[in-house]
Amino acid sequence: MKNLDTTKYFVLYDGECGFCNFWVHWILKKDTKNNFLFASLQSDFGQQFLNERNLESKNLDTLYLWKPEKYYLQKSQAVFKISEIIGGSYQFLSYLRYLPSSLTDFFYNKVAANRKKLVAGACEIPTAEERKKFIS
Repeated sequence: MKNLDTTKYFVLYDGECGFCNFWVHWILKKDTKNNFLFASLQSDFGQQFLNERNLESKNLDTLYLWKPEKYYLQKSQAVFKISEIIGGSYQFLSYLRYLPSSLTDFFYNKVAANRKKLVAGACEIPTAEERKKFIS
């Protein structure tokens, strides 16, 4: 992956999931400092990310947060870091990262297994400005 903005955090998510899309749009609205870029796991970018790390390319129920040249986080740890970056009243969620990942990922996996049942209907269409934050 060339010419990446290493100052940004990349959120990789299931682009075919209404629940996931809801939360992507939530992050977009809360990202007042323009910290995040987004890519679906189904996109060429998402598949390349997974392949370069030998991660399962067909399992799309995992959220990834990637800081190029530094680290990537997945599942609940990604959620906690996103809340820390957004800050404000949401930063308190980041303190849950001190709980064992086996516990927090247990709950993450329960939600992920039922995510397509949780939100039905049309996805919100991003504005032209928001579309600039999506990578295909």
